[in-house]
Amino acid sequence: MNSRKKYLLGGIAALALAGGATAVAVAGSAGEDQAEGPDVAISGADLEKASAAALEYTGEGSVSDTEVGDEESLYEVEVTLDDGSQVDVQLDESFNVVGDEAEATGEEDEAGE
Repeated sequence: MNSRKKYLLGGIAALALAGGATAVAVAGSAGEDQAEGPDVAISGADLEKASAAALEYTGEGSVSDTEVGDEESLYEVEVTLDDGSQVDVQLDESFNVVGDEAEATGEEDEAGE
């Protein structure tokens, strides 16, 4: 094999290794995000109890999303209030409110700048 072909094959091999290392790094970082697993919605009787508790707590609105096994509590219920803002209500295993977090609306984000 002449030296030109050796350099060409060596360059291709180096590019393949670099591309492989990049793919492994990207796959590794994607795996970290997915390590928590997908969000699981509350269902059945627990959904009814969690929704009722969250709506009683907020006093208004409608349930727009739910999650079991949230990082902050057993149940998380997202309530969209009548003004369009959202509140995440955190509930324990007995459906007692253990916290909440208001999510900023687009208007509040712009006004805060």
